[in-house]
Amino acid sequence: MPFLGQDWRSPGQSWVKTDDGWKKFSGDRNSYVSEINSYCKEEYDKENIFDNVNYDVAAKKRKKDLLNNNTKIQYFHQDKWIYVHKGSTKERHGYCTLGEAFNRLDFSSAIQDSRRFNYVVRLLELIAKSQLTSLSGIAQKNYMNILEKVVHQVLENQLNIRPIKELLQTLYASLYSLVQGVGKSVLVGNINIWVYRMEAILHWQQQLNSIQITGPTSNGLTLTDLPPCLQLNIMQRLADGKDIVTLGQVSPTLNVLSEDRLLWKRLCHYHFTERQIRKRLILSEKGHLDWKKMYFKLSRCYPRKEQYGDTLQLCKHCHILFWKDTNHPCTANNPESCSISISPQGFINLFKF
Repeated sequence: MPFLGQDWRSPGQSWVKTDDGWKKFSGDRNSYVSEINSYCKEEYDKENIFDNVNYDVAAKKRKKDLLNNNTKIQYFHQDKWIYVHKGSTKERHGYCTLGEAFNRLDFSSAIQDSRRFNYVVRLLELIAKSQLTSLSGIAQKNYMNILEKVVHQVLENQLNIRPIKELLQTLYASLYSLVQGVGKSVLVGNINIWVYRMEAILHWQQQLNSIQITGPTSNGLTLTDLPPCLQLNIMQRLADGKDIVTLGQVSPTLNVLSEDRLLWKRLCHYHFTERQIRKRLILSEKGHLDWKKMYFKLSRCYPRKEQYGDTLQLCKHCHILFWKDTNHPCTANNPESCSISISPQGFINLFKF
């Protein structure tokens, strides 16, 4: 910045100190003071412009993060199958990762099929428990978009409410623990996006908790109108003990049937082996085996048998993972004989190396 002064050798003469030394100033002092003020104003405006640019950049970044999180565009691939590399190193696996498979296999359409709904929900739960950090940014976005569609579908048809509540609870607990390690690079993406997603999960939980189940509008025959033997026969077809307990709360008759010892014994033998059952024997006060308590204790100790209407298929001939009703480039003479069903846990295991 220039400096205005006077030389002792020439009183009344204004001199200017610049980077090149002192120089005479031909104008009067007032005009030079005005020039200095103008210079200061320009410097001040430059600082304000710089601050405004920084503010605009930060605001645009926050807006971009929110826009990226709210994007509902699904990443589709023309081929609805993926080749699974079998090897022990990352180099052998190449692009075949859990996130890539999640993007390619079109789970967004699978949840619309009632045969595949429980399969996809179980897979989402397994990923929420231990595989979130292995998903790419695109796969994580697809995961949240699919989860949102699942929640909206449940809110609309009022079916499968309990498993979705359990899924959201598991996912929120996993995210909460991962967000605590934000400085350890355990999550892909901006931390603000993950906080926003956690808020969305809490909102979905509130919506599910506020569901009011509406009764049937017709006056036709209902479950409680059936003879007790038929009601018990229907209960025996349920594979989840929690569903039996819930059904027993509908009426006094169903409550009595839900305590049937033979019903719980069959359920235990369906899900668990004889060896597992012998290790968890529980006697009632009357000295009989308490099959109901044994079932829930066994469920906490061992995995239950999973049953799905439709599952992903793995071709043993060409090592391609696909849905049953989609075509894949198989060169076997009889492709159907080469396909095996893959459970949700089996799907996860395919991508562990």
